[in-house]
Amino acid sequence: MLNIVEVNVVVVSYFGTDGIRGETSLDSVDEEDAILALTQRRTLHTSFMRVLGESLSHVQSLFPGQGNTVVVGWDDRPHNNAIVAALTLGLRLSGSDVVHIGLCATPTLHAAVLQNDARMGCMITASHNPVTDSGIKVFDAHGFKTTPEQEREISKTLQSLACEEREVNLDEQNHLSQPNKSMGKQWATEFHKTWLEQRWTVFEAVFGGCASAVQNGRIATPFLLDCAHGAGASWLADFLNQRGIMAQEVSNVAEALNANCGAGDFSPTETWTVEEAASSSHALLSQLSPAKEGTLVGAALDGDGDRCLLIETTANGYKVVDGDAMAAMLMEAGCEQGPWLFAASIESDVALTGFVSQYNSKTQCFETAVGDRWLSVGLRHSDGLFVQKSMPLRLGVEDSGHLVLPAPRPNRLGEWSLVGDGAASLCAFLLSQDASKSDSFHRGWKRRVSVKESHRERWQRGNELQQTVSEHLLSSLDSLGIRAQLRTIVGEENLLLVHGEGAGGTLSFGIRNSGTQAKTSISLRLSPELEVEHFLSLLENIEHDLAKALQ
Repeated sequence: MLNIVEVNVVVVSYFGTDGIRGETSLDSVDEEDAILALTQRRTLHTSFMRVLGESLSHVQSLFPGQGNTVVVGWDDRPHNNAIVAALTLGLRLSGSDVVHIGLCATPTLHAAVLQNDARMGCMITASHNPVTDSGIKVFDAHGFKTTPEQEREISKTLQSLACEEREVNLDEQNHLSQPNKSMGKQWATEFHKTWLEQRWTVFEAVFGGCASAVQNGRIATPFLLDCAHGAGASWLADFLNQRGIMAQEVSNVAEALNANCGAGDFSPTETWTVEEAASSSHALLSQLSPAKEGTLVGAALDGDGDRCLLIETTANGYKVVDGDAMAAMLMEAGCEQGPWLFAASIESDVALTGFVSQYNSKTQCFETAVGDRWLSVGLRHSDGLFVQKSMPLRLGVEDSGHLVLPAPRPNRLGEWSLVGDGAASLCAFLLSQDASKSDSFHRGWKRRVSVKESHRERWQRGNELQQTVSEHLLSSLDSLGIRAQLRTIVGEENLLLVHGEGAGGTLSFGIRNSGTQAKTSISLRLSPELEVEHFLSLLENIEHDLAKALQ
């Protein structure tokens, strides 16, 4: 057992793995109290969003591009109208011109930033979190999410502004809470559809078509679609129907965004029997029908529409087709196009198993920190955008269903950005079913456990707790015949990552603080050649001891 020493260090952080998130409150509090509420209780107040808007305007010089236009979109959460108004007030108080595009998916906001040649974009969402939460994701002029350096400067500026006296009369508040420009009610939907039509044509050229996959029963009819009661629920099924896939949206029956629907309730390696699915309260699972083994019967997006997981039949039920399996199929279907640049997060199986190298020896594969922004950072061109006629052969994957693919820049022929879009990932995967030779991705074994209600400030790079765990891991793996070493990953400041080789296989052991919830995650990945039982007890011991230290 480990000799754990508790460490009490206060760390203030506004941004997590993917923006800022918290449980929303419309209570009136001053800005300094709002900052404390977010950092100590994970409560997000409108006064915090106002000062955040001011901070974003003040630091615009850190973002590429010209002008001071900020595009704002949001998903359907109860307090989002008030949050959007507060953010808009803060942005306009500091001189930004604000464009509202309305209810949308996160990838729609990404594209709208490019469409409007904006300096910045703000998506008001908490992704797959419960509908009682909200938050913000910030994009630069090229559609990339904020860097840690930008986030530190935003947070620093926010703290300084919160200490100042900045009174604004009520009439001016009401005026500045409204945008400089508001797009039509259906603008975001029509814009996303048009953009996805372009991408469908591109994907057909790279991955193939899906006509025979529908005809031979690989894609079920009907194909159940669950857009988490989000923006895609109103149009994506019709989009697929028009292209020969008889899709049926099931999340419209949900009471609210992410309520018993969407990808947020699924784990990458999850399975169900037919009986378990039928008795589930989840909108998609409960409506599935048995089919021939290996049939794709449904797909689920998350609340803000930037990731997708599929459901496939098994001999006695159903299983999740996660981001790893989706990316492997895309790589197999598109391998003849040439060598790819492939990025996979540290929780993905694809990089660990070396799967992509079997298709093209020149294909490069590397690991990134968790979060689709890090996939984009690794895949992006040095100046942000690609300029070429055909789609750049770049693909990023997280097992949670985030796939990052090149997308044509709106109104700029021959320019490409990088984006994670659940609807586009689904289209690309369905199109790959005809072109792909087989599902030859043989994943290893992995398990991810979490210490919940974790005092994350106790798990920091280089502190005594992390050093103790690191030494214990390395010595334990050595006794199991594994040559192990520590690795560092840009973007994961407090990550402990151990990579090892032995007995003809590889493993990865990672411990990291969640950037969106009060938990610390522990993950173990093994390539197929390694015996699980040799390492399972080590994982369980680490989980037990960290729970004592962090809870």
